[in-house]
Amino acid sequence: MARFSGKVAIVTGGGSGIGAATAVRLGSEGAAVVVSDLNEGGAQEVAARIVAAGGRAIAVRTDVSDEAQVAATVDRAVAEYGGLDVMVNNAGIGVVEGDIDTFELAAWQRVIGVNLTGVYLGLKHAVRAMKVGGRKGAVVNVASILGHVGFAHSAAYVASKHGVLGLTKAAALELAPLGIRVVAAAPAFIRTPLIGGMEDAVRPLHPMKRLGEPDEVAALICFLASDEASFITGASYLVYGGYVAQ
Repeated sequence: MARFSGKVAIVTGGGSGIGAATAVRLGSEGAAVVVSDLNEGGAQEVAARIVAAGGRAIAVRTDVSDEAQVAATVDRAVAEYGGLDVMVNNAGIGVVEGDIDTFELAAWQRVIGVNLTGVYLGLKHAVRAMKVGGRKGAVVNVASILGHVGFAHSAAYVASKHGVLGLTKAAALELAPLGIRVVAAAPAFIRTPLIGGMEDAVRPLHPMKRLGEPDEVAALICFLASDEASFITGASYLVYGGYVAQ
């Protein structure tokens, strides 16, 4: 398929896991991809895979909690490829949180800064570029099942992902008249570096009794970003192995 032929996409957190799978899939379907990640080496490896397969891609080091860096990444996409059509706000972190009454404020602020403020900054500057270019683009925010339900000892992460869903709805209403869609993908526990060491503990939480794979989430993200989803905005879609159905 070439659903993204002639289109330009940015994927934050594109150096590994869900972001890498999404970037590779977008590239294979015709998009010129800016692979953005704090880990520049990981981003370069993913960009190289896309290019080796015949696609177009560059790697950009970005801390999504830093507005100047996010703005520069968007500007680089526009300068390199002529515009922006798809923004995938995927970058996120998790930390060992423990009890609410002992969790350090600095750690709370770091999680919120990357997982929520980082999504806001990506959305803000993607929309800026889309407006200037007159493009009816799509923004896909990667939330989580923990944007739909709670999880003990993970207050910052849960709060950040609930915030992503609220931001998605508000932005979708504001941008719908411009033809810019904003949607969210909400994965359960996926086999990525983010859950390294937790696999055996979280696998039984899913009725399907397995973890999700990055490619399974990438498939949803790319559908939501494509013209096939042209009447979809403001909603969150679960990729969750039955987790929230219980």
